[in-house]
Amino acid sequence: MAINPFELLKQLGNVQERMNEIQARLARIEATGSSGGGMVQVELNGHLEVKQVTISPEAVTPGEIPMLQDLVRAAFSDALFKMKEKIREEISSLTGGLPLPPGWLGF
Repeated sequence: MAINPFELLKQLGNVQERMNEIQARLARIEATGSSGGGMVQVELNGHLEVKQVTISPEAVTPGEIPMLQDLVRAAFSDALFKMKEKIREEISSLTGGLPLPPGWLGF
């Protein structure tokens, strides 16, 4: 079976277009993780950038900074987990339901 180099280049161009589309979609999706019954919230975008951290006033008490730090970390972890799920869903819709290879995009 002969490989047509022009067809191969065309396919690579299509892959590039799809990757650009994925990047654009990732910029639009968001996920918010929370901990402490919603006292701490972290919002991420699809590029896994922290967009906002919200801490309720009742979460802050002198001497409880270690607990607050744990709550922020837990909220971030929750948001990151939710974002990875949303990214999988977005990519799955773009690939026609084909699963991602293990470790692709770091998860």
